[in-house]
Amino acid sequence: NGSMLNYASPELCSDREVVLAAIEKYSLALLNASPQLRADREVVLAAVSKGGTALASASLELQADKEVVRVAVKNDVAALGFASHELQADKDFREDLLAAIRASRIWLGSLSAELRADREVVLAAVAHR
Repeated sequence: NGSMLNYASPELCSDREVVLAAIEKYSLALLNASPQLRADREVVLAAVSKGGTALASASLELQADKEVVRVAVKNDVAALGFASHELQADKDFREDLLAAIRASRIWLGSLSAELRADREVVLAAVAHR
């Protein structure tokens, strides 16, 4: 059970193989991984591909990584709320963001204040409801 990583020693929470095995069962096990592994792109991609909201436990750098965020959002649009503010405001990323919102039933409260104040984002979200 991946949630058991919560009770593992710091050494095991830094063990890549152990953390990847835990993530395979429970994507949010990333929360208990060492900071080094929460900054490991492969480990984070494994987690967000299982559960998009695992993005919340990723390093700030990976919360700003377009590919990582795309994978997370594809899995769970609520992951948008954990993407960096810079990425949420990125014009190139905007179409991906709007497509994800249109394709899902996103709760506006999970988005950043900037996105909740964005007319186009709110229209996309309410039109889907």
